[in-house]
Amino acid sequence: MNRPHAARRSMLATAVATALGLMTAGLLPAGAASAADVADAAAATPPTTTTGTMGSNTRIVQLKKVEVKAGTETTGDQAPSQASLVATEPQSIIGSRYIENVAASTANYSDIVKIAPSVSDVDPNGPGLMESQGLSVRGFQNGEYNVTFDGIPWGDSNDFTQHSTSYFMPQDIGQVTIDRGPGSARTLGNATFGGTLSVDSKDPEPVMGINPFFSVGSFNTQVEGLRFDTGTMNQYGGTTAYFSAKNLSSDGYLTNAALDRQNFFTKIVQPLGENTTLTFASNLTRLHQNVSLGATRAQIEQYGPDYGLSADPTSQSFYGYNFDKITTDFEYLDLETRWDGWNIGDKLYTYGYRHKGYNGSDPNGEQPNGTVYGPNDVPGQRMRMDYRSVGDILRLSHDLGPGEIHLGGWADRQTNHRLQYEIDWSNGGALNAVPTSAAIDRLMNDSLTDMQTYAEYEWHATDKLDITGGAKYVNFRRTLDAQVNQKTGLPIHYAQTWTRALPSVDMHYGLSDHWSAYAQWAKGFLAPNLNTFYTADPAANQVKPEGTTNEQIGTAWNSDGLTLSFDAYHIDFNNKIESRKIGTVTQYYNAGGAIYKGVEGEATVAIADGFSVYANASLNDAKVKGTNEWLPNAPNRTAALGLLFDSGPWSLSLIDKYVGVRYGDSGQTQRLGGYASADFAASYAFMHPLQAMKDVEVTFKVANLGDNKSIYALAGYTSQDNNPLYWTIPERSFELDVSAHL
Repeated sequence: MNRPHAARRSMLATAVATALGLMTAGLLPAGAASAADVADAAAATPPTTTTGTMGSNTRIVQLKKVEVKAGTETTGDQAPSQASLVATEPQSIIGSRYIENVAASTANYSDIVKIAPSVSDVDPNGPGLMESQGLSVRGFQNGEYNVTFDGIPWGDSNDFTQHSTSYFMPQDIGQVTIDRGPGSARTLGNATFGGTLSVDSKDPEPVMGINPFFSVGSFNTQVEGLRFDTGTMNQYGGTTAYFSAKNLSSDGYLTNAALDRQNFFTKIVQPLGENTTLTFASNLTRLHQNVSLGATRAQIEQYGPDYGLSADPTSQSFYGYNFDKITTDFEYLDLETRWDGWNIGDKLYTYGYRHKGYNGSDPNGEQPNGTVYGPNDVPGQRMRMDYRSVGDILRLSHDLGPGEIHLGGWADRQTNHRLQYEIDWSNGGALNAVPTSAAIDRLMNDSLTDMQTYAEYEWHATDKLDITGGAKYVNFRRTLDAQVNQKTGLPIHYAQTWTRALPSVDMHYGLSDHWSAYAQWAKGFLAPNLNTFYTADPAANQVKPEGTTNEQIGTAWNSDGLTLSFDAYHIDFNNKIESRKIGTVTQYYNAGGAIYKGVEGEATVAIADGFSVYANASLNDAKVKGTNEWLPNAPNRTAALGLLFDSGPWSLSLIDKYVGVRYGDSGQTQRLGGYASADFAASYAFMHPLQAMKDVEVTFKVANLGDNKSIYALAGYTSQDNNPLYWTIPERSFELDVSAHL
């Protein structure tokens, strides 16, 4: 389906023209900095290590962007992912080079992290062109692990999931870190249960510059954007800032599954004296997407693996009846200071999500048409979900004896309004039941209040050995005030509070300047979802929070010619929440659990003349206690193999990712075979092609080089006949990127 995008493109074109006009007028001097100035400024900024004040949740090396020069790059510069030498749990850091040179210009964070060991993900509509469907980390699913942005946990309060297309775009992501574990007491979030994906934004550049960029690709995909950096403004005390605007439009791989996305990001860093910095960031997104729910085998056989939605307005699968309109915002104010020996960080934030959703009652065609307005009318549904979170994170650290003490906490409150009712598409979307109350599926207001405090001591037992122990106390309260509760259709007014203490201990040993080892024991936590309130008497549930006991050991090596990490893990998952139906009443209860165990490793090794080889692999086991059956969507292994090349203006990569056998549903049903998908990228940088330009970089990318279009995931079941729905891997796609620095 082709749709005009000219109006939105003109917005970006106007921004580019305005910036060029300012340069021409002399307000933004074209000669503000040379490429050498930029390289020198970057080189003067060393890698920083977050030690639990206000960055990502655990000790993570922030990888700086490297100016590549022939013969000077290291394997750490080239590595798609790597562990840091200060890590105290299994970890993979994906830096800006991979995000910019290899990942698609449309990619979400979910597309970026899939390269890491024990991680699997495919966007069925093409890279970044649909919400992630089945992002798995060691077999843990969306809602069972944290996702943070600049250290702030975010997501839907009802089930802790994230909408990957609705917030941040790759042009503003500087680094993503996958912590495969619950972290230490300092790790904050609702779902420390299965690990943390830490998404960190880029920082403003110290030199003024304008960066227009443009991409075209398969499925009629286009990205237009502009980034403007102020450089260091000494007249304002050293302020640095940048602003970026992006427009993404695509018809998508799946039929009639188009996506339009506009995004604006701002980051301002203001020094306040020698020891204090104030940072403000804002992310605004507007999204329109046509949404498929997957396809049955019969639909795949009849229409092909790219079947998504139809163009027939008499069908419930018509694309004009199945779409989302979403707007989001994400803002924070971060104060970092040092006072009287204390490192203090306080981050005040808010984010909001406003979703209008529309769909046919059964887009997969099993429910016949017909409403109270007419036997052939097309039935559908309309929904709203609007929520806002407001919170604050306070972190303090101080030298105390032979180590440091870390104290802090997190307070967050999210309020959510949810509405869904039946409509008649043939009657202009009017309610199709009388009285109106009978057409309402849910009308709910709920809230989630989260209070977490922690205390931790990091003891420097020797020059090489650190032993860290601490505990986090979690207080978690849900409320539900519903005129029409989901599932039951009855009114309800209910609240419940859960608490839990989560201890952790880790040891970190520096074997040499290039080699470290660690061991960790920690408790993870996952509070009950809102669905435990979708019953006539939630008080009868009395469910306890789900939890994990994690035991992990690992080692990491990082030198000019080799980056290497290896780890082994054993995770005991208990208090698994299950449901049973007694008459017409659904009750939730704790029963059993699961054991996750495995080994993981990754390495990048230099071979010769700018060439490196990258590889990672994992052997994973995730099975239910008692029955020894595999958990759904938990691959038995993953692997990646790639050839990398960087020399002068050239950068190339060819990386193949394999995901092993898994089951789409519980009871080892819906077996899904392993699959592999290879991606290729090649870029060339033209230095000073014109007087006003520092450089122009051209990149060509191919996703799914082998054109594998097999079924890779179970999407669910049809509502009428309970037939399985599936997702397929999108076909081979191409992308051409052009980026300039003025």
